[in-house]
Order: sequence, then C-alpha cells, then structure tokens
Amino acid sequence: MRIAILGTSGSGKSTLSRAIGDRLGIPVIELDAINWRAGWRDLNTDDPEEFLRLVLAATSLEAWVCDGNYSKVRNHVLARATDVIWLDYPRSVVMRRVIGRSFARAIGGRELWPGTGNTETFARWLSPDHPIRWAWDTYADRRRRYGELFADPRLAHARRHRFSRPGDVAALVEKLVRAQTDVI
Repeated sequence: MRIAILGTSGSGKSTLSRAIGDRLGIPVIELDAINWRAGWRDLNTDDPEEFLRLVLAATSLEAWVCDGNYSKVRNHVLARATDVIWLDYPRSVVMRRVIGRSFARAIGGRELWPGTGNTETFARWLSPDHPIRWAWDTYADRRRRYGELFADPRLAHARRHRFSRPGDVAALVEKLVRAQTDVI
C-alpha cells in the first residue's frame, strides 16, 4: 500500500501519516523533513533536482505513507500511490489547528526536523510564508486545485478518499488496516 496525503498547511497531514504508518507498520515519508535543511534552507527552492532525487528514492519502496504538498514532486508521488487522501476541512478547522500547532511549537522550542536546528519562533509568525499566513492565503486556491486533481483521469489508478470532517478519517484507517490484513 502506498498512500499520499494532501491538504493545506495545518490540516493534519503529518499527524495522519504517522498514525497510518504506525497502524500499518509502513514507512512514513514526511516531505517537509526531506525538504528542510539547517537554517531554513529548502531544497524545493535551492536544489529542486536533489529534492526530487530524495523523494524518488523514498517513494521507490513497495509500501509507504507520504504527506506533503510540494508541486515539484507531487506527480511523482501520486503516480506511485495506491490511495490518495485529501483532508479537505473547513477553513475554521485548519486555522484552529495551524495556530494551535504553531503556538505549541513556539512555546516548546523543539527542533522540527532532526539535525536541522530549525525551530518555530513567534518572530517567524510575521513572515508571509509562515504556515498560519500561508494556510489562510492559499486555502481557497488549494481547495480548487485539489478538486481538479481529484477529478483528473491521471489519478484513476488510485483510490481517492476526500474528507471534509476530521471525525470521518478513523473509519478509513480501519479500512486500510483490514485491506492490508486481507492481502497478507
């Protein structure tokens, strides 16, 4: 099983991918962890070829769950996915989550991706690319684009799961566990 999880910043992609990875016993690929380097340098911008190489290597496995929204690698991830999950939650849910997550990260000061030294600070909240502002500014456009993506015939090979309420996701996780058990 190869599962791609899409959704705007703060929708819960990484949390869900870890939960699915734990339940299915499959590797979790967090695109942010591949992308972000020390000093907030991002491969997606600074070295897109290396970013693509690392993502292709990670997704070459027979089973994984991958979360992220990077357009430069999206087609490669989706081409290998057996399932695509879209967390299409209301803006109020997304904003509550992204603000809560950012606040907890800023207070806690925990390194976001091991070895990078990158931490959340309240000062970063002023940046236009901070997840809070990014989630707000890109919400409508992402919904439109993911809607188009889900309707695209190039995704016909994958089972598509679209969720508008967080409480509905648990049933899918159980369904995936049963499907994996049936295969084994």
